Amino acid sequence: MSDETSATERPQDFIREKVAADIAAGRWGGRVATRFPPEPNGFLHVGHTKAICIAFGVARDFDGRCHLRFDDTNPSTEDPRYVEGMQRDIRWLGFDWGEHLYHASDYFEQLYEHAVRLIELGKAYVCDLSSEEHTALRGTLTEPGTNSPYRDRSVEENLSLFARMKDGEFDAGSRVLRAKIDMASPVLVMRDPILYRIQKTAHYRRGDDWCIYPMYDFAHCLEDAIEGITHSLCSLEFTDHRPLYDWILRELEIADPPEQTEFARLNLTHTVTSKRVLRRLVEEGHVDGWDDPRMPTLAGMRRRGYPPEAIVRFCEDVGVARRENWIELQRLEYFVRNELNRSAKRVSAVLDPLKVVITNWPAGEVDELEAVNNPEDESAGTRRVPFSGELYIERSDFLEDPPRKFFRLAPGREVRLRYAYFITCDEVVKDADGEITELRCSYDPATRGGDAPDGRKVKGTLHWVSAPHALDAEVRLYDKLFVPEDPMSWEEGGDYTDGLAPDSKRVLTGCKVEPSLATAEPEDRFQFERTGYFAVDEDSAEGALVFNRTVSLRDTWARVQKQR
Repeated sequence: MSDETSATERPQDFIREKVAADIAAGRWGGRVATRFPPEPNGFLHVGHTKAICIAFGVARDFDGRCHLRFDDTNPSTEDPRYVEGMQRDIRWLGFDWGEHLYHASDYFEQLYEHAVRLIELGKAYVCDLSSEEHTALRGTLTEPGTNSPYRDRSVEENLSLFARMKDGEFDAGSRVLRAKIDMASPVLVMRDPILYRIQKTAHYRRGDDWCIYPMYDFAHCLEDAIEGITHSLCSLEFTDHRPLYDWILRELEIADPPEQTEFARLNLTHTVTSKRVLRRLVEEGHVDGWDDPRMPTLAGMRRRGYPPEAIVRFCEDVGVARRENWIELQRLEYFVRNELNRSAKRVSAVLDPLKVVITNWPAGEVDELEAVNNPEDESAGTRRVPFSGELYIERSDFLEDPPRKFFRLAPGREVRLRYAYFITCDEVVKDADGEITELRCSYDPATRGGDAPDGRKVKGTLHWVSAPHALDAEVRLYDKLFVPEDPMSWEEGGDYTDGLAPDSKRVLTGCKVEPSLATAEPEDRFQFERTGYFAVDEDSAEGALVFNRTVSLRDTWARVQKQR
């Protein structure tokens, strides 16, 4: 990611301290090579973003390189659209792998030869037990396991059976290749883990070349070694797998092997980051797809209007820790608001329109008023907005019988229309059911621009759009997808879907927006004045704009910080 921050200003953490110490000690010849190794079985989510920022950030900070490697070792769940989507998402965040794009499937031949070598060393065997049968023999955390009856097969028999597995002689699931380690190991993952299994499923890159596929634990340490990775950076759930990572490299006598280091993953409140669970949300129709703006996927966050810079700064602010913790969703929204406040163009949009007729406005006349595009960015300039004798304001900005502290429009009250004029409500028009359909107001021509020459003040300032010039729009109001802070902590006998928020998506039709938005493109971001930040959705079409609410204007995280 482009970053002008000096090295001394970059965040320091235990991983960067370790890398710096390794360089000073001359390990790996002073090289730094990291990797981000996603499995192409879904779309990247906000949890992956932390790993992306760490892997690419460490490589950047130490003039190294970061590989993007797709660990495509399970063809039953993988799809090229996930590969394409992941590349798009990483580039969207601002990172690039240059020429270092790799796939585990490029190494299938080498991985097979490594497995053969383990058999020859007496460190692997073909096992005929089903997964249920092996689980029964595995033991517990306090009790050792029992050896498989196939554990003592000869090297020659194992080599023959493994070759026949490769040649497709056996049914899927009938045999596996296991590491021969220690069924009494206190680390469960070291109790003869599976290295290869039979899957008679075509691979999206290799077709029907293979019918046996390596397990991730076997493949990824060897892929790291093949690619010359120095620092294999993983989240904490891989800590228990590190002994197996090291065992495989040690038994195969890999020279100058990579070293695995773990960090705490990102746990965000009201958010699920399990691809298995996210896939279920999609397949069961709880959301409208992987890129639904309520989803924590990068595709969903992009569609919702989150700026990539805000996501990266959030991850950098969270930092790198060794212990798991929970981060408030409001903290991410704080960074989104900060970035949008700096970069988003201000526009006027009325989500629940109430018509206002200016009774003393010259018939047929249109005034072009100057509006500021972004008060935080002088270089953003201004735009011209039309003002006519018929306007729309928010229905909530008028009350016929207002309470004491209501400072917006009411009968006989004067308010300011932003960038325009002072108006006074003279008459309320209702339909036969008593519903307000129109307000009739008068304006003061001397207040053009929003100030009175006689110095009189008004307490209310309203946004508006000119009715003859307004564009129709649909606005989708998104909120958090889950009510519980930890959506996976459902009650016994319940299900995490019980925690889905019933009103996480509301659709408003008949909204009116200013005419400058006619040229807006999907993913363009705006602040609807007094309402919130919104992005143009890909469902927009000519004459039918669709906007997604990114975040509201209210910053709860900043308020919490002030109270601490």
